[in-house]
Amino acid sequence: MALSQMLGRLIGVRQRVVDPGGGGAARVPRPVEAVVVGGGIAGMSAAVVLAERGVAVTVLEAAPTLGGRLGAWPEALTDGTQLIEHGFHAFFRQYYNWRAILRRVDPGLGFLKPIPGYPILSGQWPTEEFGRLPPAPPLNLLALLLRSPSLRLADLRRMDSDAALPLLSYHPERTYAEFDTATADQLLTSLKLPDRARAMLFEVFSHSFFNREAEMSAAEMIAQFHFYLLGNPEGLAFDCPDEDYATAIWQPLTRHVEKHGGRVVTEAAVTRLDREPGGWRVRTADGSAYRAAHVVLAVDPPALAALVAASPGLPGAAPRLVARMPAFGRPGPPYAVARYWMDGDVRADRAVFSGVSRQPTLDSVTLYHRLENSSRRWAERTDGSVLELHAYACDEGVPAEELAERMRVELTMLWPEAAGLRVRELRARVEAQAPAFTPGSHADRPGVRTDANGLYLAGDGIRTEFPSALMERAAATGIIAANHILRAEGAAAEPVRSVRPRGLLARR
Repeated sequence: MALSQMLGRLIGVRQRVVDPGGGGAARVPRPVEAVVVGGGIAGMSAAVVLAERGVAVTVLEAAPTLGGRLGAWPEALTDGTQLIEHGFHAFFRQYYNWRAILRRVDPGLGFLKPIPGYPILSGQWPTEEFGRLPPAPPLNLLALLLRSPSLRLADLRRMDSDAALPLLSYHPERTYAEFDTATADQLLTSLKLPDRARAMLFEVFSHSFFNREAEMSAAEMIAQFHFYLLGNPEGLAFDCPDEDYATAIWQPLTRHVEKHGGRVVTEAAVTRLDREPGGWRVRTADGSAYRAAHVVLAVDPPALAALVAASPGLPGAAPRLVARMPAFGRPGPPYAVARYWMDGDVRADRAVFSGVSRQPTLDSVTLYHRLENSSRRWAERTDGSVLELHAYACDEGVPAEELAERMRVELTMLWPEAAGLRVRELRARVEAQAPAFTPGSHADRPGVRTDANGLYLAGDGIRTEFPSALMERAAATGIIAANHILRAEGAAAEPVRSVRPRGLLARR
């Protein structure tokens, strides 16, 4: 154990059990059926836990493939078929619940490989490295302040210490009560940071939640600063699969659910939900109907709002859920993903993953041919490279190919050698499915349990009572939804874990 982790444990920075699980039979004592709508992280996490406890669970996924924003699918290229992803995702080591689900199919998590370094690129300032800090607070914060060329001692003296205190004092109730109506932009401005420090230390961080600072709750940014940097003993280190997501995750999890008696049905778009005596009826576009005592809706905010609006019985069964949907269903800004197959490579010392600061469009660069086996094989066979460029919050109404070209040109400003590479293939897309965390939205953000008996929500936009984000929030809410069902049916629940629940300086 590293020195920083030992010190962190002394001040309470360690993995916490927020629900010990247990409390019932190993399996449900009587037959019970459940339907999970959505086959992404949240839905499959719920399905894994339910199937293991003997619930007859059916997962209904509208797309031909599983995964949602962690999905992968085949693309036919001139040089052969490649499985490509919806976008790069970092598997941080404090994703305790998501990793617990993944251990069902790989107990040692051997398919996850550490990503060395976490550089932030800028066209205005030298590259900064965030991946080699001590893992746990407070030493990671001290090292960041001492090492970062963006902050000098004089800058720290000019900072508004009162404004910075909330970043160290996250509290699950008080933070939202005091800061949810402010924007992240207002909070960052109040710190009186030098422009370089703001850009390199904070703006890159806040962009990674698919929200713009001017449209994102300051409380949410404080919560994520705590979750990723100041509340966990693992630090900013992360891993990534060495195979595409379909091969590494979704196919094995499907087999696991099916081995335990569950079903996973793709190309099954759910169109309506009806309350019936003793449960629910879930209808799909092909005319099929699935009846179940319990339903978990694990879809993105726009899809959830559309499904609720298309279910005429829900206003009577779940009036509070229905009332929250118009605001909740509006997603965050569009995000763009462009996968380039090139006829050559960038410099050998370029990092596998890099964040990007203050470019108009480009937010990150991933060298897939140095990360994923299938891309590596393609690059070796063709003497090329596979680059993925990502814009986390881009302009609306701009075609995907235009955004892709903007990102490619911006990359050449940061890595000049990329200008000499010829594009062999390009796959670009724009989506708007990520949840928005707008100022003032926390109080009305739905939680896992709805006001209708037997109806639950899961996903990375769903509210939790402990710090969580992105993939980990999706997995945690899926498990919590499954736990509600299991406890209602007399079966043992699954443990749920999280990071330190309060900031280093938060008062109890």
